[in-house]
Amino acid sequence: MQTTSLDEQQSPQKIVITGASSGIGFEAVIELATKGHEVIAIARNKEKLQNLQKLTLSLNPEAKLYPIVFDIVNDDAAGLKTFIEQRWGKFNILINNAGVLINKPFKELTEFDMADMFQSNVLGHFRMIQALIPLMDKKSHILNIGSMGGFQGSSKFTGLAAYSTSKAALHTLTECLAQELADDQINVNCLALGSAQTEMLEKAFPGYQSPVQAFEMGKYMADFALTGHKFFNGKIIPVAFSTP
Repeated sequence: MQTTSLDEQQSPQKIVITGASSGIGFEAVIELATKGHEVIAIARNKEKLQNLQKLTLSLNPEAKLYPIVFDIVNDDAAGLKTFIEQRWGKFNILINNAGVLINKPFKELTEFDMADMFQSNVLGHFRMIQALIPLMDKKSHILNIGSMGGFQGSSKFTGLAAYSTSKAALHTLTECLAQELADDQINVNCLALGSAQTEMLEKAFPGYQSPVQAFEMGKYMADFALTGHKFFNGKIIPVAFSTP
């Protein structure tokens, strides 16, 4: 009996993803776009987005990838919303992957440092979600990308108080949104990621080598974005070798 893979069974989805210019976001875009899904890839760095598009098209010349230079913290989402509406009308999946990290001992942290973490890792996503939910179809999926650093009961590390606290806030926002968007039939989940070999990891833990490569975590994130809402809603799911 002939069987089909999950990718063959999955109908093409329309996906918006932030933080697409590097790391797991970069890899997730390649995974999604080369498999036939339509992707709007958002990041601040034009050159890195151009590299992403070039690589994706080299792997699949028919890939439908639309790179957009956009800052989720400082840019007005109205223009982005108009672009998406004109391009697609409605879409199915929003992956809030953008984020920044500061590694600084708590005694040296400033209020600006803490505010910066919350602007980038919480409020930026808040703005994106609030602006784009009117364009999301029923049975859509919002996937927030959190961190094991913000997962309750997990091991914590010196220097990451501001980062981990902001990610914990994103986790709670996920749970609240799952309730608030239930009538819209939009499911909301969060992956609390452990380490993957990315620029951000190297900044947080210089010299540390993760057992998970960025492309592996990117593929996991892409697969969960496509199917996770069929099984989960309002869940913070730890994705790490270690137990909390």
